Amino acid sequence: MDSIVIIGAGHAGGRAAEALRAAGFAGRIALIGAESHLPYERPPLSKELLAGTMEVEKLTFNPDSFYAEKNIDLHLGIEAQEIELNLKRVRLSDDTDLHFDKLLLATGGRVRRLSCPGAGLSGVHYVRDINDTLRLRPELEDGRRVVVIGGGFIGLEVAATARKRGCHVTVVELADQVLARVADPSVGALVADMHRANGVHILTGVSVERLEGDTEVAEVVCTDGETIDTDLVVAGIGILPNKEIAEKAGIVCANGITCDEFGQTSAAGVYAAGDVAFHYNPILKRHLRLESWANAQNGAIAVARNMVLDPVPYAEVPWFWSDQYDLNLQVAGAPESWDRLVVRGDPAAKKGIVFYMAADSVVGATAFNQGREMRFLKRLIETGKAVADGDLADEGKKLRDLAG
Repeated sequence: MDSIVIIGAGHAGGRAAEALRAAGFAGRIALIGAESHLPYERPPLSKELLAGTMEVEKLTFNPDSFYAEKNIDLHLGIEAQEIELNLKRVRLSDDTDLHFDKLLLATGGRVRRLSCPGAGLSGVHYVRDINDTLRLRPELEDGRRVVVIGGGFIGLEVAATARKRGCHVTVVELADQVLARVADPSVGALVADMHRANGVHILTGVSVERLEGDTEVAEVVCTDGETIDTDLVVAGIGILPNKEIAEKAGIVCANGITCDEFGQTSAAGVYAAGDVAFHYNPILKRHLRLESWANAQNGAIAVARNMVLDPVPYAEVPWFWSDQYDLNLQVAGAPESWDRLVVRGDPAAKKGIVFYMAADSVVGATAFNQGREMRFLKRLIETGKAVADGDLADEGKKLRDLAG
């Protein structure tokens, strides 16, 4: 094997290229990215970069010189348009072809765009890449009115950043709670209360009917009849996996590009990692697609190593984190159901843990400013060890000991 092509030069693609060299692969590596930026981390887009406390150069995890030293060919600002599996080549938007012996699909995702009338007005923003953030940042001026559509991590992080910059912020969420995809309603309520205490107006169970304005957005009209005057809109309603190039090539896809615990897709020698991968998690015993920093990094490293070394299952407890105001919120696990919650400490005071329980086992946890406990929470979820509710709730009992 002398040539590996990576489609996608974001976080996952960049870390995969590093991992291939670290694993001793000496052949050709080509990294294809539609963006012109070097591979970078996305979490600061809705926080530090948006707030103006970090600049673009700090987001990239390696300089140009690294890729030259490691003999990694960069094809930035260029799109992969077609995979020809029978010929083992990728056709690029600059009318060139790249041959591969193995191929990694780290194509990520694109923002889900608003479909309501007025969605094309000026002043409607999204946050997915560096350019999105740089366009939005100067708009968040003191006193401006901002409507954030979507109460997930991205929407709430943008809301917190906008408030810190002096904006008047309203969050509109279709579900009955914020963080509906990752949190129990009671946990969502705690986070919503924190935002309200910081001056954010939150509407839940409400959808947007239309946006109004001449050329620039001026009003958000909700389905319950409420009209919100605004200077700009930021939509954070999720992403869609960029799976089309794989589907066109005949690779099996579902909620993303389907792959096994090693990252292998249905096509021989073709792998997937990052936000686009619908991968089998041996711990949870099901396929799932994760949109997280940890999965983009750790999954890409694991799959890249599997491409050139003896394969080892990528098996990690899902982990997400978010910084909002003075709260570091961390979530472990991805439970489909739970019997009850157990509370440790005082999450309402931003120092505690909420455990999601199924029978006698912890299947998920949300930690409020308790990041140092995360490795023990993951261990409890991974092992499924039986543990008493009272022990989990008792702050006198160390989680290190309970996790074993």
